[in-house]
Amino acid sequence: MYRTHTCGELRAADEGKEAVLCGWVARRRDHGKLIFIDIRDRYGLTQVVFIPKEAPEAYALAQELRSEYVIKLTGKVNRRPQNTVNSKLATGEVEVLGEKLEILNASLTPPFEIEDGGEINEEMRLQYRYLDLRRPAAFGNFAMRHKLYTIIRGYLNAADFLECETPILTKSTPEGARDYLVPSRVNRGMFYALPQSPQLFKQILMVSGIERYYQIAKCFRDEDLRADRQPEFTQLDIEMSFVREEDIFALTEGLMQKIVKELKGTQIKTPFPRLTYAQAQEKYGSDKPDLRPETGEPFAFVWVVDFPLFKFNREENRWESEHHPFTSPHPEDIGLLDAAPDKVRSRSYDLVLNGAELGSGSIRIHRPELQEKIFKIIGLNDEEAQKRFGFLLNAFKYGAPPHGGAAFGIDRLLSILAGESSIREVIAFPKNSAACCPLTGAPSDVEEKQLKELNLVLKKPAA
Repeated sequence: MYRTHTCGELRAADEGKEAVLCGWVARRRDHGKLIFIDIRDRYGLTQVVFIPKEAPEAYALAQELRSEYVIKLTGKVNRRPQNTVNSKLATGEVEVLGEKLEILNASLTPPFEIEDGGEINEEMRLQYRYLDLRRPAAFGNFAMRHKLYTIIRGYLNAADFLECETPILTKSTPEGARDYLVPSRVNRGMFYALPQSPQLFKQILMVSGIERYYQIAKCFRDEDLRADRQPEFTQLDIEMSFVREEDIFALTEGLMQKIVKELKGTQIKTPFPRLTYAQAQEKYGSDKPDLRPETGEPFAFVWVVDFPLFKFNREENRWESEHHPFTSPHPEDIGLLDAAPDKVRSRSYDLVLNGAELGSGSIRIHRPELQEKIFKIIGLNDEEAQKRFGFLLNAFKYGAPPHGGAAFGIDRLLSILAGESSIREVIAFPKNSAACCPLTGAPSDVEEKQLKELNLVLKKPAA
């Protein structure tokens, strides 16, 4: 075996065993007659001591070691003297007496210390993200992310959901944020779009009879960035047939309760409080209220319901959807669609956690005639609606079941649970605030040959 133990595994009970460890040099301390190093891997740290009388070759090679060298060492596990036990380390009762040492790879001097707690420029951390991720706190965020995925899949699989993937290269259906467009080489002058969400496909899956769908989905939006936004992000996407709001609330609350319990050891109460949009605005002046001052569940969940179905776009002098155009109006308000669109409530709902919108969803429109009416109110005639959404409208003509769902931001949820102020801290390779990747240099220019293959010509910027 390449190694017999990880760097976080050895304990006092292993005294006398021979261990083979592999990892990075976290620290090196030369005490003249002794050289101490801490060797680190994803599991923890182990102290190693090199003594010239015991292993002269290993001691000589240890003098060459520097921070972040990758090494393999063999040695005997010893108990530390009582006065040198490090109670802060899981391996703090023992050390390894270095007998054999192999330098697997050298390292340049890192641009910053690979340890928690230091103030490091974020742009530099993202440029050297492979070093930043070696820090225990950074690694802990991604261990938590993995565990979150495991919890989600276990919970929904047990509830008889099917995990289904939907296309990344799809049709541009502009609504909301800008689409990222991908030119087609085969179909000259035409473009794919990267999905802002799997919304249309998951509704079509309901028409297909899947009934219970979920996906941990990549989504893309070309919008200005903030601490809680990225051009590409991950959401938990859920859709169910033959359900009402209460079914979706119960499923979601059970999932969030399980997530918080298993990741943070905190029991949260269900059902979550509910506020109408009007109540939230009147009492808190926001549709994303933070209830922690009132509740005391460091994790304060609240549903906000009964949003307006439409908002008025003064620049374009037309109504547009508050949520998205596939959201069902409240049954009591359907009669107001023609006379008073501003008074129509939607069957949409937001889940808010600690003052941040964690996700949203709605009961969808499943009757084609109602969907066509909504399109007309927001200014889409039959031809435009067919051009943009014809594949969905056609599917609805073949027996679409009542259905609804929700989507929750994985990155935002994780950043709150991890106590991070930015979702960039829980994304392995995020973009910066200018939507650039400091690690790879993306976006970048491309060769003229590639542009010609796509039948594209770049305009020179105006003087």
